[in-house]
Amino acid sequence: MNNTFELHSLMDAMDDSGEFIPLLSQEDEDSMNKENLPENLPILPLRNTVLFPGVVIPITVGRDKSIKLVKDAYASDKTIGVIAQKDQNIEDPSFEHLNNIGTVARILKMLRMPDGNTTIIIQGKQKFELEELVQEEPYIRATVKSVDQIFPKKKDDKFEGLVTSVKDLALEIIEKSPEIPTEANIAIRNIESPNFLLNFISSNMNAGVEEKQNILDEADFTERANRVMRYMTKELQMLDIKNDIQSKVRVDIDKQQREFFLQQQMKTIQEELGGNPVTEEINELSERAEKKKWGKETEERFQKELDKLERINPQSMEYSVQLSYIELLLDLPWNEFSIDSFDLNKARKVLDRDHYGLEKIKDRIIEHIAVLKLKGNMKSPILCFAGPPGVGKTSLGRSIAEAIGRQYVRISLGGLRDEAELRGHRKTYIGAMPGRIIQNLKKAEKSNPVFILDEIDKVGTGHQGDPSSALLEILDPEQNNSFYDNYVEMDYDLSNVMFIATANDLGNVQPALRDRMEIINLTGYTVEEKIEIATKHLLPKQLKSHGMKKSDVKLSKKVLEALVEGYTRESGVRALEKKVAQVVRKVATKVAMEETIDPIITVDQLNDLLGPGIPKEKYENNDIAGVVTGLAWTSVGGDILFIESSITPGKGKLTLTGNLGDVMKESAVIALEYLKAHAHFIGLKPDLFDRYNVHIHVPEGATPKDGPSAGITMLTSLASLFTQRKVKSKLAMTGEITLRGRVLPVGGIKEKILAAKRANIKEIILCKDNEKDILEINEKYLKGLTFHYVTSMKEVLEKALLSAKVPDAIEVK
Repeated sequence: MNNTFELHSLMDAMDDSGEFIPLLSQEDEDSMNKENLPENLPILPLRNTVLFPGVVIPITVGRDKSIKLVKDAYASDKTIGVIAQKDQNIEDPSFEHLNNIGTVARILKMLRMPDGNTTIIIQGKQKFELEELVQEEPYIRATVKSVDQIFPKKKDDKFEGLVTSVKDLALEIIEKSPEIPTEANIAIRNIESPNFLLNFISSNMNAGVEEKQNILDEADFTERANRVMRYMTKELQMLDIKNDIQSKVRVDIDKQQREFFLQQQMKTIQEELGGNPVTEEINELSERAEKKKWGKETEERFQKELDKLERINPQSMEYSVQLSYIELLLDLPWNEFSIDSFDLNKARKVLDRDHYGLEKIKDRIIEHIAVLKLKGNMKSPILCFAGPPGVGKTSLGRSIAEAIGRQYVRISLGGLRDEAELRGHRKTYIGAMPGRIIQNLKKAEKSNPVFILDEIDKVGTGHQGDPSSALLEILDPEQNNSFYDNYVEMDYDLSNVMFIATANDLGNVQPALRDRMEIINLTGYTVEEKIEIATKHLLPKQLKSHGMKKSDVKLSKKVLEALVEGYTRESGVRALEKKVAQVVRKVATKVAMEETIDPIITVDQLNDLLGPGIPKEKYENNDIAGVVTGLAWTSVGGDILFIESSITPGKGKLTLTGNLGDVMKESAVIALEYLKAHAHFIGLKPDLFDRYNVHIHVPEGATPKDGPSAGITMLTSLASLFTQRKVKSKLAMTGEITLRGRVLPVGGIKEKILAAKRANIKEIILCKDNEKDILEINEKYLKGLTFHYVTSMKEVLEKALLSAKVPDAIEVK
């Protein structure tokens, strides 16, 4: 049954005289059926209801034609034809848009409503069938004929049982549905006519216009009763299910539910005011998805996730998680690439503009770009710039991105201990986020940026996993075309990304990871190179950042040389930049205080502006036996290293001090054993070593020292000590030794050469195999240095020791 019986169908209706018209009796129905059917009738189309004979219903009339028809009919015989239109959406139906069967109706009352509409109360009389159209203006008028109906025989027990079942079903529905007024129960019990009973129930049951029209069209009374029976049985079943669910689920309206109902009310208000924001948000996501260039698999996944979002309550926490995930899928640059500009001449100009020196490095980068231009894809070795701090590793990556017209992104891996930082968390976790690789691709808005992995040698290992192992996939051109991020839960193609790693110490990089990269070593800058860098880059940069003009501060090359040698001790230029900035700040302060100052800074002014300089690495004279100058490599560049040794009467014990590592200790043992085995070569007796204890010390004991580079230095120190012979003046050396007497090559040659020049060293002893490293250094930076290339320890001693004894030589015997 319909949830709300029309009041006019349940209660009495009034006629023009004010008297009540009761529900239809059997005599009234017989009298109504005997009335003559007019030859033609004005036809009133109905949109959303069907009028049955005998039933009283209200109709709101809004169309101009309908209002004209009602007024004309109400002024005459008050008789009209009412018929439902086939399509409810048609605003102005014509004759063809009407059903064939309708009902003659009498207008009982016409009311003018407060909103300006006209409402009529009508009662159905007889069914009719449309024949021909008489007129369409100002309203439809058509000829009609009566409809033959098939009624069952009198005293048909089967039919009476069917009607009784229909009545019982109707009463049961009314009883189980609290929304239907109790007057309906009384009305149905007092209906005597089976025909009117079916019409009354058909008019008020919960069925659509089309279903009701099918019932009205049915000429066979028994079949009509069966149809009504089927509809009502289905409605009763649905009502039983609804009541069963409500009886099993007892809901207590708590705070959360109260908020939910309030939100639903707010949602309704928002829809009335201008649309539901959640629906608008979902539509916006769909529109963005249409512009994406993703593949079929990604598109299907997105649509699946969007459908899931629509089913989630917007007030739940899951909704925000799902929304964030969908927005990430939309923000990622699937198959969106920047157009590469492989102009090698332009690339060279950009590199030269941003970095002074590093010629071999620039050549290698140009070669790399050239290969990419020819291959057309990125499956090439991953570059790794390795070198001391401040030499321009990270800024080289930025220059490469500008040179080839790509986006530049950078992540610092220093101290990274959680593998999820790279691979992301599963989105089911609270606060889950994608990995930093995916985040930076989203930031770049392109799938082929230049991606700097800074400080790759400083990746840590914690209980959350090993990030360096996750990098194995990212930096493998054969695997990274299907990089899996735990948050995205789909493969993402990283093969078009140009990865560039930077490191200070490759010894800390996992071997498998190091194998995936092509190492490009960036050595430290010479003094001359630092002066040029300060002139062309550092000083203009600091003047700009401090709001100064070029004419406010002028530093000559002589002043910059004094600044480099007196205030910095590094391979890179960071400390130099800080000192230049300090000079500029001092001048800027005086300019701001409107003091008169000469913009040309002199060497003498540096001490006033910067304070005392760093003590210069000094070569110690050769007047002390057992003191030899070595060359060492540190993480901040080259340095000179003094090896000191002394002997005391004893039983041949060797003591080592100076915070030395195992490798360096082994070099000292090898040097001593070699001297014992070849004592005759330097004029000593073999048993001499058993009568003295030897102590080797390396100053600056707070600094850890290790490595094989000091091997020949220790050998020379011990030989000088036992023979009391002088070491050649202004000489330094570096090289590894073996027990057989061979000298092996070592690394960090350029940094060591720079340290030697800073200490005013004139001659250097190196392994013959290190000659190739010297050839790679520009000749102008080697001016004033003499190199001695050796292959054996004997050669080292021949070139390092003089025949003259040191002053105050002690007698060793």
